[in-house]
Amino acid sequence: MRPELFRLFDVGFPSYFVLLLSGFLFATALGVLWAKRIGLDPDVIVDLGLAMLLAGVAGSRLLHVFADGYFWDYVHLCTDPSKVDWPLGRGECESKVYGGVWDAARNVCHPQNQDCFAWAKFWAGGLTYYGGFFGATAAAVVLLRRDRFPFFKAADMAGFAIPMGLAFGRLGCLLAGCCFGAPTSLPWGLSFPPGSPASEEQGKSHLLESVRHWSHPVHPTQIYESAASLAIAAFCLFWLLPRKRYDGQVFAGSLALYAIARFVIEILRRDARGGAAGLSTSQLIGVGLLAAAALIHWRQARRVLPVTAS
Repeated sequence: MRPELFRLFDVGFPSYFVLLLSGFLFATALGVLWAKRIGLDPDVIVDLGLAMLLAGVAGSRLLHVFADGYFWDYVHLCTDPSKVDWPLGRGECESKVYGGVWDAARNVCHPQNQDCFAWAKFWAGGLTYYGGFFGATAAAVVLLRRDRFPFFKAADMAGFAIPMGLAFGRLGCLLAGCCFGAPTSLPWGLSFPPGSPASEEQGKSHLLESVRHWSHPVHPTQIYESAASLAIAAFCLFWLLPRKRYDGQVFAGSLALYAIARFVIEILRRDARGGAAGLSTSQLIGVGLLAAAALIHWRQARRVLPVTAS
């Protein structure tokens, strides 16, 4: 775990955002090369990438605030911090690191200060892939319509570029310590350091005596998803794209494959997920996206449009 990847001119660069930006740059470069190869304007792809990045971060944060189970914590941080519980012992609570207030009556720790903008501090962690996907998709619809760029042709590019970028982003999650998995005895299980999200969750669940201890080994679900995303990108780019029968086929395939992979990986996740009916928010969204992929396939395949080289 390495939340800060490096420092430059005394400015720290968070690992998650360095890897996220690296993934964005790599995915955009792939899109530019693809546009040039099929004779379309690569400048549209650059503009599209920037718009999707900004809208994606906004959507990613909003879904986290409303769906990951922290909504009322953000509300209470602004109105009454005493209603927010931190999984800390008294010594840790009152330390300089946390600076909390110890509630002796309930034996819990609370934040000391109000913060009405905690919900907006995306750089402090708390981003969701599907929220980013929806935000980026909305930006793409508007921008592609403005530039009169074929939507489903661009969507096919996104079908391999987005999972490629996500493979980088999940490695950033690994370095940041978020998106961790369930305890495991498998030889590749990873332990996260004291104060990490995994230690905090295991302390809250009474699996650890204190969040100041190393976590028990957990499934490296960040690596699982990074590998799955890379495999989806490779499959879509090298196998499905050259064989597609209609525009939108690569996007539909990528959408379905990621939804399935994410659904399975979610079973092993143990960070705050939100959700209902025994399924996490991401699993519920994944079911909907599987239906959306099937609908895209049905509608686009019926049109039997001639497909240009891509």
